[in-house]
Amino acid sequence: MPKIWSGTIDEHRRAVHDAVLDAAAALVAGHGLTGVTMSAIATGTGIGRATLYKYFPDIDAVLTAWHERQVAQHLALLSEAAARTATPLGRLRAVLTAYTELRRGHDGGGDLAAMLHGSPHVTAAHAHLQAFLRELIAAAVAAGEIRTEPAAADLAAFCLAALDHLPPSRPAALRRVELVLAALTAKAKGGSRRP
Repeated sequence: MPKIWSGTIDEHRRAVHDAVLDAAAALVAGHGLTGVTMSAIATGTGIGRATLYKYFPDIDAVLTAWHERQVAQHLALLSEAAARTATPLGRLRAVLTAYTELRRGHDGGGDLAAMLHGSPHVTAAHAHLQAFLRELIAAAVAAGEIRTEPAAADLAAFCLAALDHLPPSRPAALRRVELVLAALTAKAKGGSRRP
C-alpha cells in the first residue's frame, strides 16, 4: 500500500483528502456510481478504511466533496479565460466559450448529477456563475458593446439557458456561443444599443 505523506500535518491531510477525491473520480469514471464503495476508495487511495472514515463519513460525503472541488476548478478556469482578454465583449466571449467546452466535457452526470442536484454547493456555484456573467455583461454594456436591455441579470440567465443543452459536435456548440453573442449585440427594440 503506498504511503501518502507531506512535510506538515496540514499538507498531509490535504494530500490524503485530494487522493481520496481522485480515487473516487477514477472509480466513477471506470465503474459508474455503483462501483464506488468506501473499500474501493480506500484501496485506490492506499489508506485503510478506518483512516478514510476519519476524513469522510460515507460515499455521499466523498462524492459531494469531489463535486465541490470540480465546481471550484471550473469557476477558476472561467475566471482565467476572462483574464486573458482585454475588451469586455472579448472577456464575455472567452468565458462563454470556456463554459461551453466545460459543458461539453461533462455528460450530464446521470445518477451523480441527480444526487447532487439542489445541493447547497451547486446552488451557490450557480449563483456565483450568474453574478460573474452579470458583471461581464454590465462591463460590455458600459463599453457600448452589447445591448442595454433587457437587464444584465436577464441576459446572464439567457446565456446559461442557451448553453445548457449543447449539440454534440464542437463546431455546432461553438456556433451556439456565436448565436448567443449575436443576440446580445443585436440592436434592441427602440434603439437601446449604444453606438
